[in-house]
Amino acid sequence: MRAAIFRGGDIVVDTLPAPVPGVGQVLVKTLACGICGSDLHAAKHAHRMVAVARRTPGRVPMDLSRDIVFGHEFCCEVLDYGPQTERRLKVGTRVCAMPLMIEADGPKGMGYSNTYVGGYAEQMLLSAPLMLEVPNGLPTEHAALTEPLAVGVHAVEKGALTGEEAPLVVGCGPVGLAVIAALRLKGIKPIVAADFSPKRRELALKLGADVVVDPAQESPYAKLAADRRAAIFECVGVPGLLQQVFEKAPRDARIIVAGVCMEPDTIEPMFAIFKELNLQFVLGYTPEEFARSLRLLADGKVDAEALITSKVGLDGVKGAFEALANPERHTKILVEPWR
Repeated sequence: MRAAIFRGGDIVVDTLPAPVPGVGQVLVKTLACGICGSDLHAAKHAHRMVAVARRTPGRVPMDLSRDIVFGHEFCCEVLDYGPQTERRLKVGTRVCAMPLMIEADGPKGMGYSNTYVGGYAEQMLLSAPLMLEVPNGLPTEHAALTEPLAVGVHAVEKGALTGEEAPLVVGCGPVGLAVIAALRLKGIKPIVAADFSPKRRELALKLGADVVVDPAQESPYAKLAADRRAAIFECVGVPGLLQQVFEKAPRDARIIVAGVCMEPDTIEPMFAIFKELNLQFVLGYTPEEFARSLRLLADGKVDAEALITSKVGLDGVKGAFEALANPERHTKILVEPWR
C-alpha cells in the first residue's frame, strides 16, 4: 500500500506492506485524515518528542531510524476483521475511532508509532471495541473532524466551568476553534477570542465567538467582564506565551493550557502566586467525549465545513505541511489517501 511516511526527518511517499489485523483488530481503508498541528510539531521537533517520551512513564518513544506514518484524525471504511474478533459492523461501514490500539499491557498510541501506521496511509488497523459508526448522512470529511473537536470539548470539560465565567480563547487555530465551539455549546458567553490572523478571527466568529480581538491592536484581557472569574484557554503553545498570560490575567483566573509547546519555556511563578491563578494542563479526551463530538457533528451543532480549507492526496502531504504555516491560507487540510 502507499503511504506518506516520516523518514529521515522528511515526508516521503512510498509503499509499505499492507497491515494484517490480529485478534481484536480491524483492517480499514482510510477515507480522510486531518493534518494536526501536533503532526507539524512532530516533524519539526521529533527528537525533542522522543526525549520527553523517554522521561515520561508509560510513553513509548518513536524510533526515528524507522518509518513512521502520522495521522490520528481519521474516518475510515471497514474492510476486514482479524481472527476471533466480533464482526459488530458490516464491511463497508464508515467508522471513526480514538487513535489507540488496545494491547494486553494497555493502550498504545497511533500516528506517532513505529508499530501502527496512522491515517496518511491507504490502509490501517483499528481496535474493534473503539470503532464508532459514522451516523447516516454525516459527510466523511466532517466525520474526520471528530478527533480535533473532541480535544476542544475535553479542554472545556477539564476547565470545570460553572457557566458563570468570562472565557477568553488565546489562539484561533484548530484547537482554539474547537474550544470556542465547545464553549458555545455549553452556553458560556460572551466568548472573547484573540488571534493575529484576520482569517482565524473570522472563523472564530463563525464557530461561536462573541468578540474577536487582534492582540497587535488591543488587549483581549480588557474585553473580559470585570465581575466574573476569567477562564483563559491558551491554545497556541509557543515559548513565552504562558508567562504573558500570567502577567495579563486578572486575579483568580483559571488558565487551561491546550496549546502544545514543544520547546523548554520559562515562567515566573510569583505572578501566578500574587494573583492566585489556577493552572490546568489538558491532553486528549475521554471515550465519552469522543463519541459526543461525533454526535455533535452529525447533529449539525458545529460548522464543520468552515474548518476545511483543502484536501490533498498522499503526494500532497509534504506540501500541505508547508502550506499550513500560513494561517491566512489554511485551517484544516484533509489527506485522502485514495486520491
